[in-house]
Amino acid sequence: MAPYRDEHMLIIAPGSRTTHVQLGLPESLAPAQHKFATRMFLAPDGKSYEPYRIKSSKKEDSDEEELIEYPEDDEGAIWPLKDGRIDDLKCFLAFLHHIHGKLQPGLHIGLVIVAQPCWTPKDHEEITRFVFETFKVPGFLLLDSAIATTWAYGVENALVLDVGYTKADISAVSQFAVANRGTTIGFGGDNMTETLLSLVKGKYEPPFTKEMAEKLKQSNICEVLPPNMPLPGSEGFEEDISNPAAAASTGALASGPSVKITGPPRMNTEPGLDDVVEKEDGVLDIATIVASGKTQEFLAKAEKAKADKAAAKKAVKDREAAEAAATRATRIPNSKRLHNTWVWESVKSDGQKEKEREKEKTPEPVTAIDSAGPVQAAEDSSLPATEAAGQSKPTAKKDKKKQWEDDNPDLVRHEYQIGPERLMVADHWFIDRIADEIYRCVQGMRDMSSRQNVWDNIIICGGGAKVKGFKEAVMQTLNNRYLISPSSATMFMSELPSNIATPSGTGSMTPNASFTPTPHGGPTQSNSLLIAATTASNPALNPNLQSGYNPGYNTHSSHSQTPTAIKLASPPTYMPEYKDFHDADFLGACVAAKTVLVTDGGATKGLFVTRNMFNEEGPSAIHQM
Repeated sequence: MAPYRDEHMLIIAPGSRTTHVQLGLPESLAPAQHKFATRMFLAPDGKSYEPYRIKSSKKEDSDEEELIEYPEDDEGAIWPLKDGRIDDLKCFLAFLHHIHGKLQPGLHIGLVIVAQPCWTPKDHEEITRFVFETFKVPGFLLLDSAIATTWAYGVENALVLDVGYTKADISAVSQFAVANRGTTIGFGGDNMTETLLSLVKGKYEPPFTKEMAEKLKQSNICEVLPPNMPLPGSEGFEEDISNPAAAASTGALASGPSVKITGPPRMNTEPGLDDVVEKEDGVLDIATIVASGKTQEFLAKAEKAKADKAAAKKAVKDREAAEAAATRATRIPNSKRLHNTWVWESVKSDGQKEKEREKEKTPEPVTAIDSAGPVQAAEDSSLPATEAAGQSKPTAKKDKKKQWEDDNPDLVRHEYQIGPERLMVADHWFIDRIADEIYRCVQGMRDMSSRQNVWDNIIICGGGAKVKGFKEAVMQTLNNRYLISPSSATMFMSELPSNIATPSGTGSMTPNASFTPTPHGGPTQSNSLLIAATTASNPALNPNLQSGYNPGYNTHSSHSQTPTAIKLASPPTYMPEYKDFHDADFLGACVAAKTVLVTDGGATKGLFVTRNMFNEEGPSAIHQM
């Protein structure tokens, strides 16, 4: 068989809503070049499928009808994948045919499809039959999504949590093989969107739509709070301000020593001016002024100095208030704020455009304007500088808004002050359900010695896991509920029979085969499992180990309780194009294609189905991979 080349690889990673596709492998692996909506439409004949909605309409100035495609319209769409499973196989195969026809990859290609965990063996056979009979491919690899994720991270033992559209798949992988699985239906990204939509519905104007709720969920102000953290404004919440009174009056976060603000130093050089004596409460020394013979000059300069001092003091106070407000806005995290600003930009409807056109046609009423108004106020030197600057701020803000409207004539902008609803997208019960399924999946592994290796590499991926704080909330919940302290290992020593001596450093007191235990009473219900575990691993206490007895898969080398550590797996850093590993299964499929089909030159056996294997064994050959 001729070796495969990078440009002959076709990677397809189907999802419930979006399918990632790549034709050809770049030198440095990057995110998918193509994204297809995982949907099809019934054709007008009612039997075949079309990729876009087709609607018939009459031609202008004619009674004839023509068919028009609407690529962006989802009305009447058939989504073949539901909760990850193949709900409509015929529609799904037509979708694969649409992708293949859109890209036109040719005949000599290696095809890699990422399979969801819930696909049945029958689904695998039907897909294998379809790609060989329809696409005429020489090689086909059907890769499990959890295995593909471990290929992307380069780890052989991992716990993969894939949060999809309406479900979360949990897979325990040991030695690049799936050891156990679990799933939670109804705990996906769309479920979080629906929860957020129900919370904000009817509270804001204009009202929220599902599209707006989805964008709000993906924004930085939407967050999943850690366990036991109260919501802002709820009972037990403490605002992160050390001096609320000072913050309310001055905008400062904390109180400090009082500082007296003084005016600028005198820079006058005229003789006699420094002789002006100012008594308490700002009263001048009249005797000194009269004696100098420059009463009018002194009074004018004193008034000017007093005005400059007041203006400088006001400018310093305004600047400090602005700096304190900016500092407070940057220091208080999103989870501590009662409200946060979110901006939504949408395309103007035809009705809004029509209203604007009518408004432009209607002349605005002309009002008399005082010519000496704003111009004179800006140029009048008698006004303080800060007052003149303050009058221009609203104008600058309006000009900026007007500039944005001119640059985006077809968009409308709305600002929302979102309350604590943005922090309730996934409550603690939501996270607890996923954490509980993770624990059941790992503890259900038959090889107990591999459980801790799985706990050390937890991978959280999928579109639903993109919500800010989701990963941290899951990891903290796992640590709070299931983490076992390593110091608890000493409990085994206390449960050993009292006639077994504690081993010494020289090994002289280590139990051996000649040890004869004295009779003991039956184990109590509380420590029977611990004694059984110790007996099973000790040759002196278990004669079956001396005679070479093999108890099969129940034999294990470690009886320690797990998990003693729970860690997130570190993503690889050698691919600069990859910043987001939420679609790690697609990246793993690219790595597998590069390794199995390209690097080995098609010589690898047992990892993918070849044309000869399919001709000899049929679609069932996929089960041998």
